[in-house]
Amino acid sequence: MKERGFIFLNSNLDQEEEFEQLNIEKVRNIGIMAHIDAGKTTVTERILFFTRKIHRMGEVHEGMATMDFLPQEQERGITISSAVTTCFWKNARVNIIDTPGHVDFTVEVERSLRVLDGAVAVFCGVGGVEPQSETVWHQADHYRVPRIAFINKLDRVGSDFFAVVNAIRKKLNANAHPIQIPIGRESDFIGMIDLIEMKAFIYEKDIDGIEFDRVDVPASYRQEALIYRDKLLESLSEIDENIMQKYLDGSEIDPREIHQAIRKGTTTGKFIPVLGGSALRNKCIQPLLDAVVWYLPSPLDLPPVEGKNPKTNEIEKRLPMKKEPFSGLVFKINMDPHAGKISFFRVYSGQLQSGSYVYNSNKGMKERVSRILIIHANRREDVQSVKAGDLCGIVGLRNATTGDTLCEERYPIVLETLIFPEPVIEVAIEPKTRADQEKLGLALSKLAEEDPTFKVKTDEETGQTLISGMGELHLEIIIDRLLREFKVEANVGRPQVAYRETIRKSGRGEGRYVRQTGGRGQYGHVVLEIEPCEDNFVFEDKIVGGSIPREYIPSVQAGVKESLDNGVIAGYPVMNIRVRLIDGSYHPVDSSDIAFKIAGSLALRDAIKKAQPILLEPVMKVQIITPKDYLGDVIGDMSARRGKIEGIESKGELQVINAQAPLATLFGYATALRSVTQGRATYTMQFSHYDDVPENMMKEIIDKLK
Repeated sequence: MKERGFIFLNSNLDQEEEFEQLNIEKVRNIGIMAHIDAGKTTVTERILFFTRKIHRMGEVHEGMATMDFLPQEQERGITISSAVTTCFWKNARVNIIDTPGHVDFTVEVERSLRVLDGAVAVFCGVGGVEPQSETVWHQADHYRVPRIAFINKLDRVGSDFFAVVNAIRKKLNANAHPIQIPIGRESDFIGMIDLIEMKAFIYEKDIDGIEFDRVDVPASYRQEALIYRDKLLESLSEIDENIMQKYLDGSEIDPREIHQAIRKGTTTGKFIPVLGGSALRNKCIQPLLDAVVWYLPSPLDLPPVEGKNPKTNEIEKRLPMKKEPFSGLVFKINMDPHAGKISFFRVYSGQLQSGSYVYNSNKGMKERVSRILIIHANRREDVQSVKAGDLCGIVGLRNATTGDTLCEERYPIVLETLIFPEPVIEVAIEPKTRADQEKLGLALSKLAEEDPTFKVKTDEETGQTLISGMGELHLEIIIDRLLREFKVEANVGRPQVAYRETIRKSGRGEGRYVRQTGGRGQYGHVVLEIEPCEDNFVFEDKIVGGSIPREYIPSVQAGVKESLDNGVIAGYPVMNIRVRLIDGSYHPVDSSDIAFKIAGSLALRDAIKKAQPILLEPVMKVQIITPKDYLGDVIGDMSARRGKIEGIESKGELQVINAQAPLATLFGYATALRSVTQGRATYTMQFSHYDDVPENMMKEIIDKLK
C-alpha cells in the first residue's frame, strides 16, 4: 500500500490562523541536537520539506540549508547559531530549534534546551556516540528534557544500527530501545520495520521520499522483528503496569497501548525510543515526525514552571495556561540589521500582546513590546499575540539580556536563569585604522550581548582590548562577523590560554577607604573572610550589630564582584571562592556607596594574598581516532603534551584514544597530528575542567606577562 509523506494541518488556513486555533496540547517545542556532522541540519531540512514548510530541500554541503543562513555557516557547512522555525504535522504545531554540533558553540545548545519540552538526539550510524553527543546529552539530562533518538546515515558504509543503540545505553546510561529496526544495511538500506504495528516502511532508491510502501514485515525479517518486539515489550512492562500484566499473561497487546506506554516512558524520562533512517536519502523522516507528535510532551505534559517571587522570596508555580499571569524567559539575543535587537522568548504562562508593557524582574524595570515575531530561520512574521507554550521574538526590549524573566509587574516572578561556561581562550585585538576604534568597541559590545560565552575586556596595564571565547573557531567566527556585519577590519594576536585564579586555603582581609579633601569626605571600612568553594562565587552577609548599614551591603558586594575580574597573581579572573562580610565601620556623614565599593575591593585583594592564591588552566577532553599503526606515536606525542590517556577502544582497524590535556599544549595540535599519522588521524576536543598549573610553569606564565 502506498502512503504519502505529506500529512499536515488544514493547508487552506494561513499560518497565523493555525497559530491561534491550535490548543496547547497540540504544541511540541523540540530541539535537534547532535555531534557535528551527524546530520541534524539535514534532518531538520527534511522535516521542513515533508511538512511543506519549504518546497525545495537545500543541502548543507552546498551551503543551501534553510536553517544555516549565516554566511559563515554556508561557507563551512556547519551550524554556528541555533535557528528557530515552526511547522505542522498531523494537527500538531512543531516549534523546532536546530542547534550547533561543534563544541565551540555549545552555549547555543545550553540555552535552547533550557526552553524546550523535548529533543531529537541525532546519532551517526557510523560514528555512534561521539564526544559532543555525550556533552549535549548530559546538558539535556540537566534540564530533564525528554528525548527520542534517531540513528541517521544508515545508508553509509560501516553503519551499524544495533551497535549505536548499545553505545547509547552504555555510554549515556540511557534506557534506549529500538521501536524500529532497519531493512538492509549500508547501500542496501531501504527502510525500517515498525515493531509496534509490525509493518515495514519501504522506500524506493533515489527518490524524494514523499511516497513509501507500508507493507507486512518481509518473511526474511519477521523472526528478528519478533525478537526485538519482545525486548521492547519487556522494557515497557517495567514502566507500565498494564503492559506488564498483559506481557506476563501472554495476552495480545494493542498497538495503541504500546504507543501510550512509550509516550508515558518518554515524557517522564524513563524511556528513550530509538528510530533510524537516512535523512540525506529522504528515508524514514515521516515516522520520525510521527514519533515527535506521539511521544514527546506538550507543555501540559510537564510540571509547571517554578520561580521565585522577588517580593516574598517564596517559590511559585505557573501553569501553561492563558488565564495565568504572564511569564517567560529570554533565551537568546539577536542583533538584526533591519529589525534591531530581537529577544528570543519562551512564553511559560499567560499571554502577551504586541504593544503591551512587560516587567523585567531581573532588572526591575518595565519595557514596551513594540513587535512580536514568529520566526522561520532568517524570515519573520508579525503576530498580535502569543500565549503559553509559544516561542517567539520580541522587538523593543532595549535592556533585556539572555536569561532574563519577563512577567507582569503585579505578579512578579524570577525563573531559573541560564549559567554559561567561562571562556578558555583569548586574543588581543585592535582596529587596523584609528577611524575604526569606536566602531570596534560598539561592534564587540553588540556581539557580546548576543553571545554570553564571548567576553571583552581591556588590560589595565597595557590598554589592549582582549576578547575571549570557547575555542579558536569561535573567535575566528567573531573576527569574520566584525568584518562582514560591522565593516571593521582588525589585527588579531596569537591565541592565548584564558587562565583563572583561585585560592587554596581560607584568609581574612581588610579594606579601608578614607579620603578628605575639604568638604564632605569618603569613608568605608570592610573586613572579609574568604575560603575555597565548589560554586564559582558566593557572597554571604554576616554583619551583626549594624557595623555596616544595610544600604551599603550591595555596594560592598559590587566591589568584591568587580575585583574578582582581576586576580592578584597575574590579573586573571578569580573563581571558586566564598566571601563572607563579617565586620567593618562607617562614618555617619562621609560614608557612601562608592567608598564601600572601593573598600570591598581592597579587602578582597588583601584576603586573597593571604589565602595561597594559585593559577588554574583549562584542561580539554580529547578524542583521537587513528589507524592502529600510529597508536604508539600518537600516545607518545600526547604524553609529551602533559596529556593523560584515559582509555583506548578498538573500532575495526581504527583505535579511539580518549585523553585529557591542558589547552596550553594543544595549540597547533591538528598540524602535529597530521604529521605523526601522515594525515590519517582525526581528533575532537572540548573543555573538561580547570586544574592547577604546575608551580614551575606558573612562574613562566607570570614572567611572560611582566
